This record gives sequence, C-alpha cells and structure tokens, in this order.
Amino acid sequence: MAQAEFVVVANRLPVDRVDGPDGEPAWRRSPGGLVTALEPVMREAHGAWVGWPGQADLEVEPFEFEGTDLVPVMLTADDVELYYEGFSNDTIWPLYHDVIAAPRYRRVWWDAYVRVNRRFAEAAAAAAAHEATVWVQDYQLQLVPQMLREARPDLTIGYFHHIPFPAYGLYSQLPWRRQVLEGLLGADVIGFQRVADAGNFARAVRRQLRYETRASGIRVPQSDGTSRTALAKAFPISIDAQSYADLAARPDIQARASEIRESLGNPRRILLGVDRLDYTKGIRHRLKAYGELVEDGRISVEEVTLVQVASPSRERVEAYVQLRDEIELMVTRINGDYDTLGHSAIRYLHQGYPREEMVALYLAADVMLVTALRDGMNLVAKEYAATRIDNRGTLVLSEFAGAADELGTSLRVNPHDIDALKETIMRAIEMTPAEQGRRMRAMRRKVLEGDVAAWSKSFLSALDATRENS
Repeated sequence: MAQAEFVVVANRLPVDRVDGPDGEPAWRRSPGGLVTALEPVMREAHGAWVGWPGQADLEVEPFEFEGTDLVPVMLTADDVELYYEGFSNDTIWPLYHDVIAAPRYRRVWWDAYVRVNRRFAEAAAAAAAHEATVWVQDYQLQLVPQMLREARPDLTIGYFHHIPFPAYGLYSQLPWRRQVLEGLLGADVIGFQRVADAGNFARAVRRQLRYETRASGIRVPQSDGTSRTALAKAFPISIDAQSYADLAARPDIQARASEIRESLGNPRRILLGVDRLDYTKGIRHRLKAYGELVEDGRISVEEVTLVQVASPSRERVEAYVQLRDEIELMVTRINGDYDTLGHSAIRYLHQGYPREEMVALYLAADVMLVTALRDGMNLVAKEYAATRIDNRGTLVLSEFAGAADELGTSLRVNPHDIDALKETIMRAIEMTPAEQGRRMRAMRRKVLEGDVAAWSKSFLSALDATRENS
C-alpha cells in the first residue's frame, strides 16, 4: 500500500465488521460525524485512516475501502481493558468532565496507554508519505502527536480534542499531567471545542511546563535549542446539517413522525432526550425535573410525555452499570406513580436507532432536552435544529455543553438547578409558534452555515498555515 499525503489517526476505523450475505465477514461504513466530515478530504487526497477495527485480538491486513486506505491497529483483550476501558474511560473521561464521577489513577492503565499510543504512532508514521499531514483525533491518543514528531519531524501534525479540557485545579490531579501536555504539544495545531477549553489547556501548559503562551500560540522549546509555535484554539465541531434537513423533508419520515405521536397517545407536547447512557449527560436531572412537574400538577401525563432514548455505553465500566440501574429505577418509580392505562409518563428506550428513526423522533418532539452536566459539544442539539425544517420546536440546552456557545437562541439552563430546569421546561412547553419560529430560524442558520465540512476546512486551513510559516 502506497504511503498517503493525508493520514487520520483515531481510536476506531471508520468501518464496522459485519457478517456479509454469504456469512463471510464484510465491512460497512460506521455512522458518525467524523467519518462524514473527513470523507471528501480522504477521497480527494486518497488518504489513509489508522485505527482499531473494534474487536479485540483481531489481526487484519491494511485494505482499501471506498477510496480510503485503512490501516488496522490490533488491540488485545488486555489492551481494551487497560488502555480503553481503564485509562481512557475511567481516568481521562471522568477527570476531563469535571470529576462528575471519580477518576481512578492506576499505573498499569497508564503503562498500557503509553504502549498503545506508541503502536498507533508507529502505524501512522509508516502510513505517511514524506512531508504528509497527519490529523490525530481525541483523548484516547493524546501522546501520539509527540511520538510522531520524534519519529517523523518532516510531518505536519494536527490534533483535535472532542471532549472538554478541564480547569487546571482539576487537571493537576493527573499523576501523568506533564507527559500528557508534552504529548499534545507534539502537534502544530491543537484544536478544542470551546474557547474556554483552549484557555484551560494553555493555563495548564504555563503552570506545569512554564512555556510562554501568547494569544493562541504556545512556544515549545526543541532539543536543538530552537523553539517552534504550536497553535491551541477553538474549532467547534458540527454535523452534516444538510443530510439531516434532507431526511426531515422525506414524506416517509414525516409519516413516521406522525405515527410516533399517535403511538404515544397524541399528547399535546412530546419532550425528548437523546443521549448515550453516560453520567455526564444529566439524564437523572432531567427525569427529576419532569417527575416533579407531574407531581406538582403543573403537567399531566395525558398532555405531556417524555421520551428518553439512552443508547448503551461502556457496559463493562462499573460507573455505567450503576448509572443504568439508577435511571431505570427512577423511570419505573415515576411511571408506577403516574401512568394511566392509555398514557405513559416516560417512554424509556435503552437502545440505539438508525438515523432515519432519530430524525422522525426529532420531528415528533416539541421540546428537545439537552441537559448535559458537561459536554464537549453535544451534536444532538445541532441535529435537532437541522431537522426542524418547519421552524418549530424548542431546544432546552445546558450552558455546560459546547453547543451553548453557538446556539444562542436556545433556552439555556443550569441543569444542577432543578427549579430553574422545571421553569425552563414549562416555558418551552408553553412557547408560542411565533417565538419558536424566531428562535429556531436563527439556530438553523447557524448550524447549516457552520456545518461539519466548514469545521474540517477551518482546522485544515490552520494546519496548512503552520506548514507555510515553519
């Protein structure tokens, strides 16, 4: 396989292994914004994508898929447990999400994280042509930029951080805080979702490494006594907005939305939550607020139904097992107290759905509840706006989600303040069509203009600029 001019390095390959019609293993494109965003760039550059195929101990030779060279990185069952479930999702994830759950610091997890990051870096170095551009994605691979720079100083290296970056007071807990900062500073451009995240990163660099930071530039000393400038700034990610709008215009999907409303007993208002089952998403706060509104008599289950889609997530991590039990207990209690024979208070769905069904749900919902306690961006908020081609519907959006910086006409809320959350939900339920239209039009304009193609273009332009200036 020829070396590529453009290489993406991500924890996962952009394909899933499935059983083909003849029972033989086959590959199909994964759903997801990142895959969609990078597809045109990959096709144009005939790029390579380095990632794990998604199954432990699966050894696969590099292969081509729809115009992209895929370079699989093998992870053993131990690697998955220690590097992925352990360090990535039981140390970094909770720490970077403001310690909503307690992070665990285990040296054996860190050792595995270093080992696996090196494996990814070596695969990327081998796949990249001379003076190629390499774009590393997300918190599972924070050490890869520096490892790549050491192995291949000719490369232009970008890194994008999809989750929040915490305030220094929290970040400083990490026993390997210097190594992670140095790992990230191997990149020429380090992208974040929010301006605040880029600021938190620069502050950590100043406090820990004593490097000089100016505006978005960080002076990184080199071993030969010179220095280079790494750019750390916000590039808020988005969605393929037009594809959501196109789905929303399809008559079969609109008919499905009517069917959903009917199956719920045609309530006056449908509230919707769509999340991975994760403690950062504020699902408990949302259920509590809804339950209290019913208990207070301010809404009735015949009039207002809550649909909560909670797709399964990290089911081998203890904190997630516990969360599922808590949420299912809350749902059962509220439904047991308030359901009628004809109407459910909460329709709880612990499963994932294809995009078409999600768009039908968005169209059926009068109020979208995004009550994350901490979220890098939250693309569900943008998906809801993109699908509302009727300029109706109301978005209740946590101020702790990155999307709140951009979707200024949503109803923003602090989900920790249950009384305020209840009042905001009532305001959304009672909002006039004229006000819904005014707010939704502004949000849709923002999402359609700042789509995922604009995101990747702005990041890669910044990366090109650093190449020209070096």
